[in-house]
Amino acid sequence: MPFETEKDLSRLCIHTITTKPWSIEEALKYYSSAGVRGITVWREALQNRRPAEISRQIAEEGMSVVSLCRGGFFPSQEPAKRRAAIEENLRVIDEAQALRAPLIVLVCGADPGQPLEESRRQIAEGIQAILPHAEAGGIRLAIEPLHPMYADSRSAINTLRQARQMCREIDSPWLGVAVDVYHLWWDPDLQEEIGLCGNAGKLFAFHICDWRTPTVDLLNDRGLMGEGCIPIRRIRHWMEAAGFQGFHEVEIFSLRLWQTDQHGFLKRIIEAYREFA
Repeated sequence: MPFETEKDLSRLCIHTITTKPWSIEEALKYYSSAGVRGITVWREALQNRRPAEISRQIAEEGMSVVSLCRGGFFPSQEPAKRRAAIEENLRVIDEAQALRAPLIVLVCGADPGQPLEESRRQIAEGIQAILPHAEAGGIRLAIEPLHPMYADSRSAINTLRQARQMCREIDSPWLGVAVDVYHLWWDPDLQEEIGLCGNAGKLFAFHICDWRTPTVDLLNDRGLMGEGCIPIRRIRHWMEAAGFQGFHEVEIFSLRLWQTDQHGFLKRIIEAYREFA
């Protein structure tokens, strides 16, 4: 049974990974019928598909591609792996252009065998290497700081301040940040940093979910908005006070929720968005 389309869903975006059991074609159909207007596409959802064809289908459903997830993973002790990461990110940019995605989210990576400072240096080098191709394709890049629990191998960028400083050092209008409440809610400087990023025009994306207590899997046990302790509304107010007017992107990795009926889950996402976000 289709949902009633409401104006307050006009800025709701859902990541395809959130409803992982659905194919991208199913996600498009059901998101659209529920009144969701934005979609962030994960690269896994594009396997064995032509991004340009998926772009056409998204437009036919009356939806907007918000971003493509994900690029990044630049650091390595091995130069060959760093070069391979740059080549892969250039391919990601090509995919984004074919998909007509205006933004690529960067999960920047880290190598546990080297100091975090070295991984950060390699991240900056990797971003600088791909920026000309992104600019030529009209694609913006967003550095997404990850929670410090991922600093060993998933990202050496762990605070919004670090992401903002890297943007300042690289100094490109095509580079900004993605603010994910799951990764940043704990930061005592978050409000100030959101304001500084806003002043610099660097707030490119806003991801929402919740932090469950206890969290039984630090990667795949995110909560639906309202299931945890993140002050989502407060952070949203900070974002909007800093000038952000983009989509609110629901990004939930959850073995628990992936095992449920996804139609019921989609309904719960919309209800939770209206109540808690």
